[in-house]
Amino acid sequence: MSQLRLLPSRLGVQAARLLAAHDVPVFGWRSRSSGPPATFPSSKGGGGSSYMEEMYFAWLENPQSVHKIRGHHVAQLDPLGILDADLDSFVPSDLITTIDKLAFYDLQEADLDKEFQLPTTTFIGGSENTLSLREIIRRLENTYCQHIGLEFMFINDVEQCQWIRQKFETPGVMQFSSEEKRTLLARLVRSMRFEDFLARKWSSEKRFGLEGCEVMIPALKTIIDKSSEMGIENVILGMPHRGRLNVLANVIRKDLEQIFCQFDPKLEAADEGSGDVKYHLGMYHERINRVTNRNITLSLVANPSHLEAVDPVVQGKTKAEQFYRGDAQGKKVMSILVHGDAAFAGQGVVYETFHLSDLPSYTTNGTVHVVVNNQIGFTTDPRMARSSPYPTDVARVVNAPIFHVNADDPEAVIYVCSVAAEWRNTFNKDVVVDLVCYRRRGHNEMDEPMFTQPLMYKQIHRQVPVLKKYADKLIAEGTVTLQEFEEEIAKYDRICEEAYGRSKDKKILHIKHWLDSPWPGFFNVDGEPKSMTCPATGIPEDMLTHIGSMASSVPLEDFKIHTGLSRILRGRADMTKNRTVDWALAEYMAFGSLLKEGIHVRLSGQDVERGTFSHRHHVLHDQEVDRRTCVPMNHLWPDQAPYTVCNSSLSEYGVLGFELGYAMASPNALVLWEAQFGDFHNTAQCIIDQFISTGQAKWVRHNGIVLLLPHGMEGMGPEHSSARPERFLQMSNDDSDAYPAFTKDFEVSQLYDCNWIVVNCSTPANYFHVLRRQILLPFRKPLIIFTPKSLLRHPEAKSSFDQMVSGTSFQRVIPEDGAAARAPERVRRLIFCTGKVYYDLVKERSSQGLEEKVAITRLEQISPFPFDLIKQEAEKYPGAELAWCQEEHKNMGYYDYISPRFMTILRRARPIWYVGRDPAAAPATGNRNTHLVSLKKFLDTAFNLQAFEGKTF
Repeated sequence: MSQLRLLPSRLGVQAARLLAAHDVPVFGWRSRSSGPPATFPSSKGGGGSSYMEEMYFAWLENPQSVHKIRGHHVAQLDPLGILDADLDSFVPSDLITTIDKLAFYDLQEADLDKEFQLPTTTFIGGSENTLSLREIIRRLENTYCQHIGLEFMFINDVEQCQWIRQKFETPGVMQFSSEEKRTLLARLVRSMRFEDFLARKWSSEKRFGLEGCEVMIPALKTIIDKSSEMGIENVILGMPHRGRLNVLANVIRKDLEQIFCQFDPKLEAADEGSGDVKYHLGMYHERINRVTNRNITLSLVANPSHLEAVDPVVQGKTKAEQFYRGDAQGKKVMSILVHGDAAFAGQGVVYETFHLSDLPSYTTNGTVHVVVNNQIGFTTDPRMARSSPYPTDVARVVNAPIFHVNADDPEAVIYVCSVAAEWRNTFNKDVVVDLVCYRRRGHNEMDEPMFTQPLMYKQIHRQVPVLKKYADKLIAEGTVTLQEFEEEIAKYDRICEEAYGRSKDKKILHIKHWLDSPWPGFFNVDGEPKSMTCPATGIPEDMLTHIGSMASSVPLEDFKIHTGLSRILRGRADMTKNRTVDWALAEYMAFGSLLKEGIHVRLSGQDVERGTFSHRHHVLHDQEVDRRTCVPMNHLWPDQAPYTVCNSSLSEYGVLGFELGYAMASPNALVLWEAQFGDFHNTAQCIIDQFISTGQAKWVRHNGIVLLLPHGMEGMGPEHSSARPERFLQMSNDDSDAYPAFTKDFEVSQLYDCNWIVVNCSTPANYFHVLRRQILLPFRKPLIIFTPKSLLRHPEAKSSFDQMVSGTSFQRVIPEDGAAARAPERVRRLIFCTGKVYYDLVKERSSQGLEEKVAITRLEQISPFPFDLIKQEAEKYPGAELAWCQEEHKNMGYYDYISPRFMTILRRARPIWYVGRDPAAAPATGNRNTHLVSLKKFLDTAFNLQAFEGKTF
């Protein structure tokens, strides 16, 4: 009768939905949380009210007395046996704990042995069509209330729900052969003995070991094995620090000596970069999968301590690998993400990443998520860490099934992981495996968890390790002998000791040995660029004309476009005829020319298809046929590379991370992310700081992602003005105090040594060139472009074909070319500036008639700083005052970056005066009049030739 006490609460919807009375009247009832109606037997005599009514009246009297009826809620998931699987530990009053409570459901003890006809929706009968109620209860309990808890009833697809039922309800499904059990045991040995070895050799080192969830190693290997069996050739993994070294050793199969030498404090760093701690590093490895005897490529993506930040990066890299392989259904490439319970529930990027999972230009056709559920976050208990019952509840938003499993039952874990891999392959949807485990040590090996979780850790100290439990089980059933088990341990210990011996010979740490995304053939054998030249970026005029013509037309017949768009296309045709381009057309020509050269171009972000400012229009919409669209860029050339332009979800953190991952996969693609306004990039600051700015230094990972950040002070308020250039410049790694040696390859050497390139183009032609240069350089660096808003339609912000044809290239500095340049000795002031403010300065200079006395030079590339060209400009005007003018506030923008570099190149012989807005807390005013007054004020200062008289520097 032990099964009875759990009848309603454990079996809940699962049991009631599956029961159909053989000769007993039935009535319908519905759970408040579980969806469609089910059936449950009533007494023969009838007369009983419905269960739903009973629960409703009970709820009216005491809402806390009515439970939510979840079988997984009472499954035996916690290996410690001290915590509930979720945060709802209330025992409802109608829970059957004794036989006399059967009457609550109009049942009697004699009903337990009655036979019931099984409905077609259940698989518990196997080949049998009828079962006794007692046997039905037993089988359902075995399926739903033991070491596996299933959440899938929220999925609104009958086929998918039935698929899961069949996988778990069919009698005998969790039978393993002796060979499978021995393999599982061997994998547990490697997982646990690896951690034991590290603990013995480096007892005082942080390593974020896997103790308490050693089953994760065979779990991941099972997912990979099963996926390989179904045709997967490439698996991309992302995970946090806990257990990472074990995964590198026993899943990716990193050489053990390369892991062990990381613990040597005397190991000298090579020149590749600043490096990172060992439990952040990635790895790329091609090998034979021993179970399937097929080739498999495994990539563990390097990541920072910022939990879950790697999630969208992995998805982007996976999407790119699928794209380059033509793997539209994800049958060759897949991703696995490992999470911690607290981070999975707490980090918003998890939600952002889930919401990319089914978007056409972002889907990876399903990801297997593995949650290492330690039931604690550092020192924080689950009840203080989340409001949802389970840490995995976020996955419900995308109808991903969630399989909770007790991590101290290795066979249950392996079965669940096998089903998860099959689910992903069958339905191309995400799935979550929740490994309910514990953390044997503190947050790290130096941490004392007894301060905050004394009772939990008293139990953990008494807990028998899973390896011993499983070995005892197999020895008892005769699958292995004690001697065989001990030999397996000795064998792996010997492997570790031998690798440890070899690791002592390592004297230098090569970060490139930990590269997670190699680019075969792009660099030479030493990992260096094949050349150090900065190529010309112009293209033949007939190519410009062809692209302009295509950008001005609709390549599909009977395609009705908006009348306003017709005017835009006519304007493009007129510009092409007149050999000029505006910003949008220059971008079109840059993209189109790269496509002809076989370079895949991908532009992503919020509203990028049309453009925030309605200037781009790369996707045309038929005004009469719903959802009929056309991308003219994909009709430029017969054998061109594909162009992808895609509006993203309203996410910066997740989408920028995704595009960064996409750009990791290949150097032969131009991958761009555009912010709706540059101000909004700080929502993705983690990706910028931890991956883009520092990725090459930490992980020797080259990346050519381009960030397009609309920027400009135009009276649009504090959140629609500044892309925060000061932040990007502060993180630039060029030395402000080192006077450079001006070699012939100075420009390209600067670019190669920098961590990223920051530009603020003032002309469409220079924007065209910098986009093309990004691909034509012999290496890849992130490119930050502050793009315009009002200049998109400014009549003066146009460029001639002459500035874009073959032989032309990107101008890091655009010098004065007017009257002042023709008589430099007469110039009283040389103003340096960047971006849109140039047009304000030119207009004001003209209105004051100072064209001969004031020269204006534009910095187009701000970082790395063009020392050589600035020196030339300053020397050209020896009698002129030097001023830096910006529209941003003094404590923002560029001044703090450029000022010390000017002092270095001028050897502090001449000052560089500041002209611009005063320091402020907010980036811009919200008052239009205040904006105009402050603009007039600094323009007056810029052209007041007595403004700096008597001042010292």
